Amino acid sequence: MYAVFTTGGKQYRVAQGDKVRVEKLAGNVGDAVSFDQVLLVGGETIKIGQPLVGGAKVEAKIVAQDRAKKVIVFKFRRRKNYRRKNGHRQPYTALEITAIKG
Repeated sequence: MYAVFTTGGKQYRVAQGDKVRVEKLAGNVGDAVSFDQVLLVGGETIKIGQPLVGGAKVEAKIVAQDRAKKVIVFKFRRRKNYRRKNGHRQPYTALEITAIKG
């Protein structure tokens, strides 16, 4: 059984036991979170929402709260003596999917 849910403006296809990184969520490591914005539940029969599947939930456990590897942002204009170097580390929440109800 798998599901497609949305959080942080992105969609994720998950099955029970999967580990997935999503945009940062409020909570501590070990906390349980649930997502009720489920777009599709698949398995023997597929339930497609219009736009959401009624009564479906994806439950997960927070495994880590961390920041991704650094991405270098380098702006450059040739012949203009313009150079800007900047770094960015995006925060994320790592989840382990515990149950899909639907």
